[in-house]
Amino acid sequence: MEAEQTTAKADIFDRIKANKGPLGQYAESAEGYYIFPKLEGEISNHMTFHGKEVICWSINNYLGLANHPEIREADAKAAEDWGMAYPMGSRMMSGNTVHHDQLENELADFVGKEKAVLVNFGYQGVMSAIDSLLDRNDVVVYDSESHACIVDGVRMHLGKRLVYAHNDLDSLEKNLVRANRLVEGTGGGVLVITEGVFGMRGDQGKLKEIVALKKKYPFRLLVDDAHGFGTVGETGAGTGEEQGVQDEIDVYFATFAKSMASIGAFLAGDKDVIQFLQYNMRSQIFAKSLPMPLVIGNLKRLELLKTKPELKAKLWENSLSLQKQLTDAGFDIGVTNSCVTPVYMKGSVEEATQMVMDLRENFGIFCSIVVYPVIPKGMILLRLIPTALHNEDDIAQTIVAFKKIGKRLAEGYYKEVMINPAKQK
Repeated sequence: MEAEQTTAKADIFDRIKANKGPLGQYAESAEGYYIFPKLEGEISNHMTFHGKEVICWSINNYLGLANHPEIREADAKAAEDWGMAYPMGSRMMSGNTVHHDQLENELADFVGKEKAVLVNFGYQGVMSAIDSLLDRNDVVVYDSESHACIVDGVRMHLGKRLVYAHNDLDSLEKNLVRANRLVEGTGGGVLVITEGVFGMRGDQGKLKEIVALKKKYPFRLLVDDAHGFGTVGETGAGTGEEQGVQDEIDVYFATFAKSMASIGAFLAGDKDVIQFLQYNMRSQIFAKSLPMPLVIGNLKRLELLKTKPELKAKLWENSLSLQKQLTDAGFDIGVTNSCVTPVYMKGSVEEATQMVMDLRENFGIFCSIVVYPVIPKGMILLRLIPTALHNEDDIAQTIVAFKKIGKRLAEGYYKEVMINPAKQK
């Protein structure tokens, strides 16, 4: 009789406790300060962090709509009139209203598309759209620095997935050649995905050049314009408008979470395509409809996007001033051609944390920090998000602070502080 063989079984929770992930490993030391920080007070250019007032460069409230008096009034009135429950159920079953339809129609008109469909959240909406548009015979080709929502949507795809070097047209073309070979005889097609404005570097996707490749290769184009909608283009209709190729974007996506300072998102394109998404995106078919106060509030936000161009003008005035003064002071802001303002420095993760603490505690500056593995080892990225609410005093104070922390970093001050905290100035 053969001896019974036993196989050790792993406990999922034991594995989780042993490996908390690239960010989770810092939970005990960083939570509440570097990760999950608590900014308090009215959403504005100045907020409160750990009991101190800081100049806030870390919130995507681009046009300053979060606490605009007309927005606050519209939000409050909609909540009073409708409550947060209405409408109940998914839109397909019992959660549709004339106001949802109105918002979709106005969004489609604003971005120059035949039809639009609302989604409850941007992240969820992008993933669901990718999943719905593709079948196993299709090939998806996407930019290497695409947002996590795109990456996660692509992961769901059961067919071939090809990635091209960031904004590299030669790399894209090579992958288009490969993609079209892969779909030969399969009945499949090719979908290219890029962003309008990349949220870390701040550079625009090369939409004009990508669209030109349609003359050589058959493919459809999906653009995630989360950071471009409301901030670029003559009317604020986004990166496609800015580059003169909005008509060539097959599926246009934007979120309400940035320039509109709200919740929700939308996809827009030809009627047949958007209707297909409307009837096939499982994350929307089986989810409760967007609550009425958000729909009414987003209608008001869209109205202000269209009728108050001075908000976008002020945003760009602040952005260009901040970026010029940073470069004049010798800082590397990369290739940004949007309002997103990255500042690149050289240093370790440990130096970065000390530098950010210095900024927040001693200079009253709150901005986001990005380190390895998001960017290469030895690099530090401090990302600043200007808004229409910032002013020249905010910028001047920030430049003074950056000059001081840049000098300290170069002189090894933050390394010394790590070894001997008593040396902290």
